[in-house]
This record gives sequence, C-alpha cells and structure tokens, in this order.
Amino acid sequence: MIEIKTAAIRNTQVRVPGSKSYTHRTLIAAALAQGQSQVLEPLQSQDTLLTLAALNQMGINSWEANGNFWIQGTGGRLNAPPQPIELANSGTSMRLLTGIVAIGRGRFVLQGSPRMHQRPIAELLVALRQLGVDACSLGDNGCPPVAVTGQDLSGGPVSIDCGVSSQYLSSLLLMGPLTRQGLDIEVVNGPVSKPYVDMTVDILEQFGVHLQREGHTRFRVPGGQCYRSGTYRVEPDGSQAGYFWSAAALTGARIKVMGLSPSSRQGDVRLAEVLARMGCQVSQEADGIAVTGAPLQGVVVDMGDMPDQVPTLAVVAAFARGTTVIRNVAHLRDKESDRLGAVCTELTKMGIQAHSSATGLTIEGGRPKGAVIDTYDDHRIAMSFAPAGLVVPGVWIADEGCVAKSFPTFWEVFESLYA
Repeated sequence: MIEIKTAAIRNTQVRVPGSKSYTHRTLIAAALAQGQSQVLEPLQSQDTLLTLAALNQMGINSWEANGNFWIQGTGGRLNAPPQPIELANSGTSMRLLTGIVAIGRGRFVLQGSPRMHQRPIAELLVALRQLGVDACSLGDNGCPPVAVTGQDLSGGPVSIDCGVSSQYLSSLLLMGPLTRQGLDIEVVNGPVSKPYVDMTVDILEQFGVHLQREGHTRFRVPGGQCYRSGTYRVEPDGSQAGYFWSAAALTGARIKVMGLSPSSRQGDVRLAEVLARMGCQVSQEADGIAVTGAPLQGVVVDMGDMPDQVPTLAVVAAFARGTTVIRNVAHLRDKESDRLGAVCTELTKMGIQAHSSATGLTIEGGRPKGAVIDTYDDHRIAMSFAPAGLVVPGVWIADEGCVAKSFPTFWEVFESLYA
C-alpha cells in the first residue's frame, strides 16, 4: 500500500512507455513475418511480455537489447507447445492469440487467471468454428481456458459479434492474410472501441498487408499474403498519458506528455479534448500534448471509443462542478475488474455520489475526502485514483504493484511530478 503525497507539483513534461495495444500487435505481426524484425521502444510490461513468451512457446525466437526487441519471424509457422500457454489476466493476449493459433499446427490450450476464466470469448470461438476450426471453451461457459486446433486454414466468409470486444475482430484481421483464400468478415454487432480496430489495420498496413474495408462493418483480407519484416517503432501510450493530464487538471499545473499527436490512431489521446470541454487548456504541440488545469465543469460524454480512460475521467469528474455522465461503456464490466462497479465503490468511499447503470456512470462532483483505494488487481484503478491524492490528503492506493501489468515505472514517473 502506498500513500499519495499531497503537495504542489511542477509544470513539467513526462514520457510514458510505448503503447500497450500497439506493442501486442507489433510483436504478433513481427512473429508472423518472414525474417527478422526490430521493434523499437516497445512497452515491456507483464501483459506484453506474456504475449512475447507465448510466441516463444510457439517456436518464435526473440531477444531484447537496449530496451528493444528483435523477433525472428517464421512466416506464420507456429507449433503447439506440449503444455498450456499461460496468459494470466491479459485479455489482449488471450483474444488476439486465440485467432492466431488457428493457423498454427497442433492443439493449443490458452489459459489464465481465475478472473480471465470469467471474461467472455465465446463470439470469437463461434467465428472460428464458422471457418472450420476446432475451437472451444474448455469450461463450456464461453470463457477461457480455450483449446484451438491449428490447421492450414482455407478462410472464407465469417460473421462476428463484436458488441463485447473489438479484439475479436482484430484477432481475425491478424490471422486473415495467412489463410489460403483470405477472409470476408462481416461485423454483425459493434464493434465497441473502434480505434483499436484502426490500430490493428494500421499495423497490417505497416507490415505490408493489403485489405479492403467498409467502415467498421465489413473487411476483406486477401489470403496468401506475407507480413513484411523490418524495423518498427511503437508510439507512446495514450492511455498512460491520461493519468498525467488528470494530474494537471486537478492541480492547475501544466503537464506535457511527450511524443503524442492528436492524429494518433489511439482513441485514448482524445481524453485531452474531453478535459478541454471541462475547462482545461489543451495545447497540441509538435513534440506532444499539454494540459493545463483550471476550474472544472461536469460533462456528458460518450466514451465508447476510449474505454480505458473512463476511470481516469471519473476521478476528474469527482472534483468538477455539476454532474458528469459517461455513456456507452457497458463492456467495462468485463475488463480486469468490473470497472464500472469498482469506480463507483471507490468514489463512494471518498464521499462522492457515483452510480453505475448497465451502460455507463454518473458522477456528482463534490469535495472528495481521503480513503484507502482498493484496486481489484486492476492497474487502471490504481493509476486513475493516484492523482486524487495530489489534492486530497489521506489517499492510499492498495496493491500498488498491480501497475506492472501495463506501466511498471508508473510510480517513478508519478514521483517526478512533485516540485
């Protein structure tokens, strides 16, 4: 447990690690390429290292040097290891790799933590079975652990429900180029979190893969393609930037997150726009995006395209004048924790009225008080509530080490804010 020091922070600039979403996708694409690739400035965290370890179990050689990864791709030749692949509570690893192993050889078993075994993956398994893949939930409950028998996959038409997760679609998009005939994917519901699909398409295009799309509802990925090996740089993580923009919003300081651009495919960078609506000053500069805090006003906002920023915004909203309504985020109940319920519980501890519905949150701004924040083994709960302690005495973060899932150096960077 760690107590957040209530003290002035300085106007400053910070660097956050590489994007978790982009790192997962880049590692997978490099593994599927033919030949050697270098991945520059990747995020090295529990989740991304689980993806890399899983790829190594499938026969991919990789090594780290000076904070970068070298990946020796095999052109899609993946072999099932004799033991299950352990993915802990990394939902991105589980969902992206479940489709990828369908083009491998042998029977792959992917498993995780008890929480992972409650997180849905049924719609992806249904889609794989449409393509003739033997794919099942071993608990027969639509959740991991899963077993997938890889094969020389023909491909063809497939429909998928992405109302719970866009990662189902991303999984199909990543495997599609290495099927014989390609995939004609119809999205029959959703997808939620559309920017994450755009990130997947971005990676495919960077690696030389061609596809056609009709918005976010129809994708045609020709088969028989090759991922192109090369050197790829991972951009900074927009989700992690939000914690420092939040710190600026609450304290009145000016904090610039370096290396981020509003043109990024990461939907999370648009949290800065929401903070501007609440009263902050936002400056989009050549080397990053800066937020300067100011008196805050509640907003009504659809966060469906930036769900990872919901806990961050909810904490900021607790300090704003008036009511904040966050909409279109039902899928947050199936994350590392039930994030809608967790946020409400912890804000209530701080004396703030917060209510969750089936699809969102309502927060009544007020005068938060100190509390011990339970983190539910969820990195985003820990990091989202930390900035509150800058202005409210007595904020403690339980199980602060859970940030290692996505941002192992978070507390060191956070400490650098103090004047």
